Amino acid sequence: MKLLRVRASNYKNCCDDFTIDLVAKSKKTSEDKEYELQEIAEELHVFNTAAFVGKNASGKTSAIELMECCYSILGEFRLEDKHYNYDNVKLEMIFYHEDYIYKYNTILKADPNLGSKANFTEQHIYRKKYYKSKIKEIYSEEGFEEITDLGELPEDTSIVFFVLKKKATRAVYFNCDGEGADTYYLMFRAMKTYKIPEAVLMKVIRIFDDKIKSLEMVDEKHYRLLYQDCVKEFSDSELLYMLSSGTTKGVLLYIFVVAALKNGFDLLIDEVENHFHKTLVENMISLFKDKTVNKKSATLIFTTHYCEVLDLFNRQDNIWIAKSDQKIRLDNMYETYNIRPELLKSRQFYNNAFDTSVNYEDLMALKKELMR
Repeated sequence: MKLLRVRASNYKNCCDDFTIDLVAKSKKTSEDKEYELQEIAEELHVFNTAAFVGKNASGKTSAIELMECCYSILGEFRLEDKHYNYDNVKLEMIFYHEDYIYKYNTILKADPNLGSKANFTEQHIYRKKYYKSKIKEIYSEEGFEEITDLGELPEDTSIVFFVLKKKATRAVYFNCDGEGADTYYLMFRAMKTYKIPEAVLMKVIRIFDDKIKSLEMVDEKHYRLLYQDCVKEFSDSELLYMLSSGTTKGVLLYIFVVAALKNGFDLLIDEVENHFHKTLVENMISLFKDKTVNKKSATLIFTTHYCEVLDLFNRQDNIWIAKSDQKIRLDNMYETYNIRPELLKSRQFYNNAFDTSVNYEDLMALKKELMR
């Protein structure tokens, strides 16, 4: 299963028909096919990496949370425990699965009787056989036939269940704000869930702090740390203060990177640069672009303020510029802007080609106020 396109209306403060399309649109060079794209069916290419960029409060987090919402439905067939209101959100998802293109429509409802769970209403699911000769028509209404007589499900369960049948991790959403003392428990639980050996954990830890020789979980709240030549047992909260914030969050993130690459699910990261050196971010991107490492077609989708990171992208159609006027919208760099491919994308940001720079007059107004 691979998610191709998401479209939403009445979602947060976003414009109607708020759309994210993960299918490659521009010309596909042999280099792109080697490093930038994954072929999930003959001539059907999606991105290895994708990014949302923009200034503060532009809507980047709203975009990636919409992706997480869709992956939750595709993986768990439910939607719950979200911190935003999904009442009356009109949702369309198009995905590829076992030689077919599927289109799923629903309107989400918030029902007090369901607590934090969403109620799926007005559900319809359609499918059509994928043919490479009709690659430009995958989103066209032509050929889609509704799947009917699906049976009954609870109102908080999506009919996508009848297509995908089994719950599975379709994506992991990593918020760089971290999980506090629970970080270490989440890390070891992820290792167990995704069958990551402890030898990999130690290789990850050494990336961030080579003075740590080993880290073991004693129980859910206690851990044994070998730091340089000293072995000591810590509670999770003590360990949180013992190790740096960057090390703690970095190790957890890289465990999920390993899990995504080994298992083939997508990884969503909000503000990828938080607490991480630019070199580590670049290395993470390179892992998803390397087919000798990314053997199961995992996709890295992230938000960032690091416009220099985008210079690692050869393509432009996997980059969206988030804008927030009265409503949040996404401008695809390839579709909206005429940027010559040989130019550095970071330079275009600094030159304000995308109208994303901080307002200079506002900065000067603050400075003048402070000078009084």
